Amino acid sequence: MLKRINWKGILYGFMWLVSLSGLVLLMSFIEIKKGDQKCKDVKVILPGRNNFIERDEVDRILLEAGGKLVGRYLNDINIHKLENSLKNNPFIEYAKVYADMDGIVHVQIRQREPILRVINMANVHFYIDVNGLKIPLSDNFTANVLVANGFIDEDFSGKVDTLNSKLVKDLYRTAQFIKADTLWDNQIEQLFVDLKGDIEMVPRVGDHKIILGDADSLQTKFRNLLVFYKKAIPKVGWDTYKSINLKYANQIVCGKNKFDTTKIVTEINQPLTDSLKLENQESTKN
Repeated sequence: MLKRINWKGILYGFMWLVSLSGLVLLMSFIEIKKGDQKCKDVKVILPGRNNFIERDEVDRILLEAGGKLVGRYLNDINIHKLENSLKNNPFIEYAKVYADMDGIVHVQIRQREPILRVINMANVHFYIDVNGLKIPLSDNFTANVLVANGFIDEDFSGKVDTLNSKLVKDLYRTAQFIKADTLWDNQIEQLFVDLKGDIEMVPRVGDHKIILGDADSLQTKFRNLLVFYKKAIPKVGWDTYKSINLKYANQIVCGKNKFDTTKIVTEINQPLTDSLKLENQESTKN
């Protein structure tokens, strides 16, 4: 009868019970100590390159949500209320508030990262962040990002919101693509939406407009543009064309400044990589 008893299982179960009891006891001890501990300091971590929100603004939010924290018992501080108040700020993507056993209240904040600034037809300005959400401009900081303007009818309420129209979603996808590629991030400085609803790109180098159309087949379109820049521009110069149309699948239609047009057919046989790295690799081979 004794041989059928699973002593190993009983031992494991006993060890788990002891561990759980120890954890409960430890948590109880921590809570008791926190009950006797007063807040000695508030440490705020604001990482990142953006300065949409400054330390003074964080302190103001904490003061309005929880009153003066330093000198109060930790158990009297509503941590969740402080977190929720910080998250209500349109420039804060993530907020975490916690207190340690030394009486320090830690505040960790991650600010939103803009990727595109939009100016709609009503001259209302707003950012689109990397998560595809509309956010307002900041009085503290102007982000150095791509700008999109023209015939854009997307509205903005002033609060964090999702994108509504296909056009603005295409602008967001285009900005994502450009930001991810070193060459295009340096070359493209503005997006413009024309009367037809086509997205045009304004380059830093060259007095021409690049007609993208929509955000479909972005890899193919930018691959075609790269081939055109490498093979055609060195032969004819930057001022030859007034427009470069990428709307068509495997060809580029260019409008010359002399009012005639030419078609350059390109084939895409390679997956798109970072264009600047690809350019450097080919220069090394040569």
